[in-house]
Amino acid sequence: MGAAFFYHLTRKPLEVTLPMLLGKAMGAGWRVAVRGIDMERMKWLDQALWMGPEDGFLPHGLAGGPHDAAQPVLLTVAAEAANTPHCLMTVDGAGVTAGEVQALERVCVLFDGNDSAAVEAARGQWRNLTGAGCSAQYWSEESGRWEKKAEA
Repeated sequence: MGAAFFYHLTRKPLEVTLPMLLGKAMGAGWRVAVRGIDMERMKWLDQALWMGPEDGFLPHGLAGGPHDAAQPVLLTVAAEAANTPHCLMTVDGAGVTAGEVQALERVCVLFDGNDSAAVEAARGQWRNLTGAGCSAQYWSEESGRWEKKAEA
């Protein structure tokens, strides 16, 4: 049974934080699905990941290609990911179910702490998931480094 980790982004934007988390997940040997809610935004994220630091190549693909099942990281808006992930990372308020948290090694919910609607959506997800018995951790970068602030 996995756990949901909530990442409250206040200092570094998604395009900086996501590659760091993806690198850690891949270092654990996990395939990852990154679920968003808007395909144009996922295309933008795809480009941002390709333009990352030279020493930080992050193999990934945008869902809809012929090799989706083989992608170590697959960017998608669909509920099901073709790459059979061990880890799901959600962005921009994409939904996640308690069943997914329980079936996967880890679920990461990344949300923009400077957007009050995103914060409220993340709070709702926390209540729903912990209310369904899922383990959860809340991480904040407010101090300048990532710190665990809550656990359920």
